[in-house]
This record gives sequence, C-alpha cells and structure tokens, in this order.
Amino acid sequence: MSAQEDSLAPDSSSVDASYPSSIGRPTTHPVQSPSQHEGKPKGIGALLAVLGVVYGDIGTSPLYALQTSVHNVGSVAHPAQNWEIMGLTSLTFWALMLVVTIKYVLLVMRADHNGEGGIIALMSLAQRVCKSHRMRWLIGFIGIAGTCLFFGDSIITPAISVLSAVEGIEIAVPQAEEFVIPVAMAVLIALFAAQALGTGRIGRAFGPIMLIWFCVLAVLGVKGILLYPKILLALSPTLALQFIVTHGAISFLSLGSVVLSVTGAEALYADMGHFGRSPIRYAWLFFVLPALSLNYFGQAALLIHDPRTLANPFFHLGPHWVQIPLLILATMATVIASQAGISGSFSLFRQLIQLGYFPRSRIIHTNPYEEAQIYIPSLNWILAFGALLLVIAFRSSAALAAAYGIAVTGTFLCTSVLSMVVFRRIFNWAPWLVTCVFGFFFLMDGTFFSANVLKIPEGGWVPLTIAFICTLLMTTWKRGRSLLRARYQTDAVPMASFLTRVTQSRTIRVPGWAVFLTADPETVPNSLLHNLRLNRVLHEHIIFVTVDTMDQPEVGEDQRLSVKELAPNIYRVIIHYGFMEMPNVPLALAQLSSEHGLEFDPIQASYFASHDLVFRSQVPKMSLWRMWIFLYLLNNATPATEFFRIPPERVMEFGVRIAI
Repeated sequence: MSAQEDSLAPDSSSVDASYPSSIGRPTTHPVQSPSQHEGKPKGIGALLAVLGVVYGDIGTSPLYALQTSVHNVGSVAHPAQNWEIMGLTSLTFWALMLVVTIKYVLLVMRADHNGEGGIIALMSLAQRVCKSHRMRWLIGFIGIAGTCLFFGDSIITPAISVLSAVEGIEIAVPQAEEFVIPVAMAVLIALFAAQALGTGRIGRAFGPIMLIWFCVLAVLGVKGILLYPKILLALSPTLALQFIVTHGAISFLSLGSVVLSVTGAEALYADMGHFGRSPIRYAWLFFVLPALSLNYFGQAALLIHDPRTLANPFFHLGPHWVQIPLLILATMATVIASQAGISGSFSLFRQLIQLGYFPRSRIIHTNPYEEAQIYIPSLNWILAFGALLLVIAFRSSAALAAAYGIAVTGTFLCTSVLSMVVFRRIFNWAPWLVTCVFGFFFLMDGTFFSANVLKIPEGGWVPLTIAFICTLLMTTWKRGRSLLRARYQTDAVPMASFLTRVTQSRTIRVPGWAVFLTADPETVPNSLLHNLRLNRVLHEHIIFVTVDTMDQPEVGEDQRLSVKELAPNIYRVIIHYGFMEMPNVPLALAQLSSEHGLEFDPIQASYFASHDLVFRSQVPKMSLWRMWIFLYLLNNATPATEFFRIPPERVMEFGVRIAI
C-alpha cells in the first residue's frame, strides 16, 4: 500500500487513547433510529431555532447571488435584455428546487447516521457497508475532500456575507463608500471575538431576527414583482433552458454564479442531528423557499423595470427611508449566517479529531448542559485571520463570489457520490434507480463545479488552496500516526505475558488506584513500564483505559463501558464514544462504582500517561518536509490528559523517545 493510501485508510488500531481502534469497522448499530430524534426541539420553538441556525447562509444569498449572475450578461451601461434576466431567474428558482428541495430536503436527509447528518456522518455510513479496503479508502478520500472544501467555505462565508451586507452603506450613504472595508473588518473581529461566549448566548436572538429577515425578503420581493408581474413566467423551466441554449458559453459562466443561490444547502443536512428532519423540512417548504423565491423574482422585476439598480438590486428594492434599517437588519442576518458556518466548523473539527485526522486541540465547552456547544480557540482565530485577509484582498462581495462557488459545488459533488453508495447498499435501491437519480444530480453538480473551475484565476484558487493545505495536514498526521503505531507494535510487551510475570513476582504493591491510558488494550502501556522501572512499585488496583471512538455519532450510557478483570485487582476498561461526543474519562470511570461494583473514586485515583518525544530515524520513512509538519502538529497538540478532562494534579507523565 502506498503512503498516501495508508494515510487515508481507516484505522485498525491507534497510538494513544484519544484515537480509536474501530474506525472503518462495520458495526451492528442500526443505520436509522427514529428515537434519535426524540427530545429534539418541537413546534414553533423548533422552527425558530431552525431559521436561526440552519438557514442563515442560504437566507442571505439574495444579497449577492442574482446580482452576480446578471453581471455576466449585462451591466449598467449595457443592460441585460428582459428575457435574459427572466432566464437567469428561472435558473435560480430551479436550482433551489432541484438542489435544495429534491436532493437535500427530500432525499439526502433520509440518510441519517443514528440521527446525525453531515458529510462526515455520510462518509462513516458509506464506509460501514464497504468490505474492500481500497473502496473504504476511496470513500474516506471523497469525504475528506468534501470536508476540506467545507473549511474553505467556513472562511469565505463570513467574509462574503458581512461584506455584501455592509456594501449597503453605498446605497444608504453614498459618501461613506470608503468605510465599507473598515466596517466589515470591525464586524468580523467582533463576531469572532464573541465566539468565546458560546453559541448558546449568541444564538438566543437568532430565530426571531431571521424570522423578521425572511418576512422582509418576501415583502420586498412582492413589491418588486408588482413592478413587472410578467416575471412570474420564469417559474417555467423552459425559460432556463432557452437561456442555456441561446447563450452557450455565457450560460455556462452564469451557472457558476447561479449556484451562489444554494450556498448553505449542506447545512440542512449537517444540522439534522440538532433539530430532526421535520422542522428543517417544514421550515424550508412552507417559509424559507417561498420567501427566497419571492425576493429573487422581485429583484429580477426591478432590474427589468430599472436597469440602473444593477449596482445593488437587493437594497434598491426598498424605499430610501428604509435603507438604514435594512442595512442594519442585513448585517445582523449575515452575522447569523457566518455564525452557522463557524459553529459548523467547530463541530466538524471536533469530529475529525475524534476520528484521528487532526491532533488534539483545546476544546472549551461553553454550556455545561449542551455537549454540542463548544469553542475551539485555535480554529476560531485561524478562521478569523482567513476571513479578514479575504476582505482586504478582494474588497467586494462580487469579487469574492468567484472564490465561494467552487467550495460549495465541490462539497455538493462529494455528497452526491457518497449518497450513491448509501442509497444502493443501505436503502437497497436498484442500480438503475441510483444511476438515474443521483447520476442526474452528479451531472448537475459537476456542471456547476466545472463552471466555477473557470473562475480559479479570479478567486477560485482560494478554497482549493485551503482544501489542499487541510488535506496535506490531515494525511501527514495520519501517516505519522501510522508510523508511530507500527513502532509501538514492534516494541510492545504483550499484556498476557506481563500479567503472568506480575502475578508471580514480588513487586511491592502500594495502596490506591492507578489508571494507565493506552491505545492498544492487548499490550502494556509504556507509562506502566517506566513507572515500574523507575519507582519499582505497582498500585494495589490497576485499570488499563482505552478510549474507543466508534463510527457512529453517539453511544448510549448503557454501552459506554466495557469492563474485564484481567487478573486480581487488574482491570481493562474500554470507554466507547461516538465521533460527535467529547470524551470525559473521570466521568465515564465514575460508572465503575455505580454499575460495576468497584470501589473506585476517579478524583482520588492517579493517572499515568506517556508523552511521545519523536525524532527522525537514520532510515526515515517520511520525507523531511512532511516530518517537520508532523512534528509541529505533534508538539502543539493538546495533551491527552487535558483532552480527556483528567485533573492535572492527579497526572504523572513519562517521556518516551521514539524514532520514525
């Protein structure tokens, strides 16, 4: 197997207790579990929460999507013809219907992984039904590619959303044009600085604000439609087809802008675990879709009625007296849209850490009652730096649109491919049905992606560069961990032989409980061997703890611990977590007293762990530059004890020198 394949293949074991030994293995857990959606928010509260969290991104697309599309076929000096604007409007409407409504809302959202959605959950689901190692590797690569593009999207979304809203200053107060960039940067800095407060506090007002926002979209849209009621003829797909046939290459370029109207569609699927299918579907079908459609049709009617409004058709929909309130509301809506992407990146990054694709990082829980509400300082300020840099470099939402499209369409493509596997193998769709349905979506997504590829010189290189860097980091980390794993297995002492010797030896046993963190439950952890060699004593009670991250989102409390007594007063404990859960070793071990009858106090126990001191061997198996990257990631990773929330005053670490 090549180094690249090895670095993306599912793990079969792990090096330390934070990385699982079961990733990629088939499990017996059900694919779908209706009970997973029990306890989700319901009623009006759920719909408001969905509006605030799920639909922020796609809900702010009217600020720039149609304007960018019309720019491809016309300008203020040479306006687009009426039938061209109607064709673009038809393309926008049917993109919403096909990509969002049919593909995501009606089809892809059926493929939940124990109630959870998102591309990582879909990847895990697809890997479970593949027996071939190479096929699992290919699925893993597609999932990782989509994930890396999502990170690019998470950097671009705050920049383009906030910038497009603040550009309304030019309409409300033309003399303040030079303040657009400073104001946008100030809003972004405030947004990212506020992340430390937690999404719970930030999000309390999201739902009502987005409710007002979508109502305003609909009202402004109706006002615009009254200027040119014939725009409603664009509901017919024939106008979209006419535009494509007539314009040829220009229509291909326009598709790259039309896709901006469906940005945020992936959030519908990714946030399914928080709200369940029904609130997301109902909110889209009966509120969000009508509001967006009305606004797009209203903007198109306004452009036909007065081509001079092309500079910013959204803000020109409202009368002059409403410009300042509309600017404030749009800025708030774009902050909410950005918040959804930032929170999603936190959750996705945590999943990747759990699955072993990134080193451990400091994760702060901002709500003691909600496991999903987290804050990752390092990732937050990387996203902030990237967004600010994009605002400074591109200076307008229209210029940033070229960078946005390729990230969105790339993720769409990856989701289509993974859905083919899931619907064929798990839902048992006939091959011809899978080919017809998802083959159509693959061709459509591929067309959108190809149209955006032409924009690589204009800005499309940004998400591709971000995705390349993320993939490089992830594959390098995976490769380095696999080399460490192989070295550990070479030098490891089998648990069975150690237990035979320790029970027959006269080693002094001191009172108390000792917890040794180990990745491989079949071998003796280095921390125990070092403690025995240096202190020449063993504790009276010993627990070998392995943290196992399953290929499912969550694990029930009744399945959390697997306990086995290896020898008198020596126990093996495997703690199971889903990839969307944060491990807490002391809290999990507290169940030993209540459910397994052991007189164990996790607060009074002593915890032992190894600290890897890695250096390059004389015959290295990794290039020098990749070794440098791996060592940088390793040296800056959060210690396992902190990641597992073990009290630092109860921890003893032993340094272990390892050459790879």
